[in-house]
Amino acid sequence: MVTLKELTHRNPGLAPGHRLCAGCVASIVVKQVILASDKPVVVANATGCLEVATTIYPYTAWTVPWIHNAFENAASTISGVETMYRALKKQGKYDKDINFVAFGGDGGTYDIGLQAISGALERRHKFVFVCYDNEAYMNTGIQRSSATPFRANTTTCPAGKVIPGKPEHRKDLAAIIAAHDIPYVAQCSPHDWRDVFSKAEKAYAADGPAFLNVLSSCTRGWRVPLDQALEVCRMAVETRFWPLFEVVDGKWKITYKPKERVPIIEWLKMQGRYSHLLKPGNEHIIDEFQAAIDKRWDDLLKRESSGV
Repeated sequence: MVTLKELTHRNPGLAPGHRLCAGCVASIVVKQVILASDKPVVVANATGCLEVATTIYPYTAWTVPWIHNAFENAASTISGVETMYRALKKQGKYDKDINFVAFGGDGGTYDIGLQAISGALERRHKFVFVCYDNEAYMNTGIQRSSATPFRANTTTCPAGKVIPGKPEHRKDLAAIIAAHDIPYVAQCSPHDWRDVFSKAEKAYAADGPAFLNVLSSCTRGWRVPLDQALEVCRMAVETRFWPLFEVVDGKWKITYKPKERVPIIEWLKMQGRYSHLLKPGNEHIIDEFQAAIDKRWDDLLKRESSGV
């Protein structure tokens, strides 16, 4: 890995002065991923918090070539650019090496953009798709997505007397992406920048498409204090809600195993979107949440031990 001093000479991709919310982790994710590239980077950005807040006309905070596209087609856009790049190199009209990256939130990745992502992966375009997963449609009003965790309070599944938050558990997107048999898939958290950096380097070096799913806490939607943005990400990992792993050529490997079993309630207590679950009478919901997390962790251990 490069030294911190060397990183100060690389372009982080985003300049100061963007209008993302105070405490938003999305800009941290972008910088960690782009700094891991030792080559020039071209970015495609799906509509969402990141796009809206960094490119309010006529300004832009991006310091690398950047393309905005619709909510659903970041993968298609970067596929076209990557194809043109390969054609120009083949014709001898271009000789530089470039890394191609697409950024999308969970709405543009788990949901609206999944079809375009699947197609791009199947076609084996060489690019890295990065999901900054803030677990809801935060830009448009904190509506639930298929990345929203069990019983979280959102504007489209509000916690009330009849339904205590979102009824469904979150989609296992990393497993869906890994099923495409691409060279590299990883899940990481920005509180551990070395882990993100290392996995991003592997993603760039992959012989084909790669995917990074990065947790991105949202102070507005998660209802966490501004100074707890990275700490709540760390606790998500320690409770095994957000396990850190990678899938290299189909082989699963857990890259961090918490030493202690931290109960999920410790993560829930940090977030206002779960305040309703802390009231008496909701203990059974927390138990159900814990059981689902334990099962996913056990399934992950089985994938690792089986080698597939």
